[in-house]
Amino acid sequence: MNIGDRVRLLHGKEEGVIRKISSSGRIEIEIEDGFIIPALKAEVVLIHETEKKHFGEKENPEPEIPSPTPISAPKDQGLYLAFIPINDQNLSLYLINDSKQAYLAHVSEVFGANQRTLFAAALNVGEAKKFDDRLLKEMDEWPAFLLRFIPIHNRLEKAIPAFERQLKMKPTQFFRHLSKAPRLDKTAYLFALEQTTKELDIRALNQELEELNPKSAPIKTVKPGRNIDLHIEKLVKDSHGMSNSEMLRIQLDTFEKNLDQAMASGMDEITFIHGLGNGVLRKEIHKRLSQMQNIKYFQDTQKDQWGYGATLVRIS
Repeated sequence: MNIGDRVRLLHGKEEGVIRKISSSGRIEIEIEDGFIIPALKAEVVLIHETEKKHFGEKENPEPEIPSPTPISAPKDQGLYLAFIPINDQNLSLYLINDSKQAYLAHVSEVFGANQRTLFAAALNVGEAKKFDDRLLKEMDEWPAFLLRFIPIHNRLEKAIPAFERQLKMKPTQFFRHLSKAPRLDKTAYLFALEQTTKELDIRALNQELEELNPKSAPIKTVKPGRNIDLHIEKLVKDSHGMSNSEMLRIQLDTFEKNLDQAMASGMDEITFIHGLGNGVLRKEIHKRLSQMQNIKYFQDTQKDQWGYGATLVRIS
């Protein structure tokens, strides 16, 4: 077997093109829906040339290594919050000014009515400044980041209003932001800080923060079980009258919540029992998993008990 060969799974209906072969005998197959599934060489069979000629062959692009999707710079600011991986456990936090405007920047973390300042200084044009470090496995316990920017006008000109952004990181969203950080030229989890609020009213803002959950404490990471049953009867008391789309939404929300908690609590694997049914839930779970950077691999598991009704997720 070689990269580019078309194969079919022996114990399933899926077929696709080999995209990667490891020395351990594990291969990665890109199936028709565009996402990658892992398998062992013994679990697949080559589609013979005679079969290709008889049934026809779908055109497939040449194998290529997937690369991060670049994030377009916002037209008005060009300000970024970047999380630079130091290793597989630690991240360095940077503010990047890739715009043509200098700013006074203030970054703090929010704990209910309380705040702790992480950075307060001028951020000049073209500058990238480090202001903190974080542990990746503690992401679920990170507080929200509040970022405020006040333009610096060195000459008489039309004023640009101050603005702010508040960000709360979720693992399933965070890992989709992998890109190349401007100015630093390093791979990073990059968040564009476009202006989304009207002119900053400091007094009104402080009053709002005081009224927002004054007694709340940081949310502690809850380690989920190793097997999560996504059958709808396990998630709601009564599913009678619910539409298919509503049931699917609840199941996917439960999947993402437990995967977030598994990542944040340092689990190395978790299994989701989704059942066979019409295959929509399994397909959507596999699609989302294939888009995440910190998933080592995922595969159908517990075949003797669930057939193809359960997916094992290995977390890197």
